[in-house]
Amino acid sequence: MTRSPSATPATSPSAQGTASPQFDRLVEVMRTVRTGCPWDAEQTHTTLVPYVIEETLEVVDAIEAGSDEDLLEELGDLLLQVVFHAQIASETGRFDIEDVAARIADKIIARHPYVFADAQVPDDLMESWEQRKAREKGRTSVLDGIPTQMSALSRAAKVVGRARRLGHPLDELGVQPAEVDPTRIGADLLRLVVAADLAGLDAEQEARAALRALEARVIAVERQD
Repeated sequence: MTRSPSATPATSPSAQGTASPQFDRLVEVMRTVRTGCPWDAEQTHTTLVPYVIEETLEVVDAIEAGSDEDLLEELGDLLLQVVFHAQIASETGRFDIEDVAARIADKIIARHPYVFADAQVPDDLMESWEQRKAREKGRTSVLDGIPTQMSALSRAAKVVGRARRLGHPLDELGVQPAEVDPTRIGADLLRLVVAADLAGLDAEQEARAALRALEARVIAVERQD
């Protein structure tokens, strides 16, 4: 397996006393079903994509409208997807669940030098986070790394948020802070969906089209800098 470099003891949380018998049991259960269950044995990263999406959305449902018991169950289902994908990769020697855990632990430590080292806490934590990600991944645009499979509304929130934090003008959208009523945002969005439906339009498609135009303007501004 290809291992991520581990953080040094001086900058990383202690590894002592972190054995997790139930997590180890889950990993072993996954190995067993991959050899013993025909359905599990034939799954690939690609065939599991719908389940990753479904389980993620079920976690959101549990957080927003469920009980602790619901959240406990749905987090387990989502964790299973992570272990499943890691097991598939391990069978061809690409990486395993230990590599996954090491990579994310290293990433968290690297992006929090004010927690694990002597750096000062940034004035703008979100902007600092985005800048570190951009440097790590060699990104050239604020739009890089936003998943294309997001819904138009979720992607728009990402695009607008990044553009605003990094100083790209959004004046052409014609929104003034004083005009925004936080108690009406949800209702206003729903009203626009109804308006699109009455006009025989698909609200998601229309939002994607407008978002593509906004993204093109952001990229144009970046190229002028």
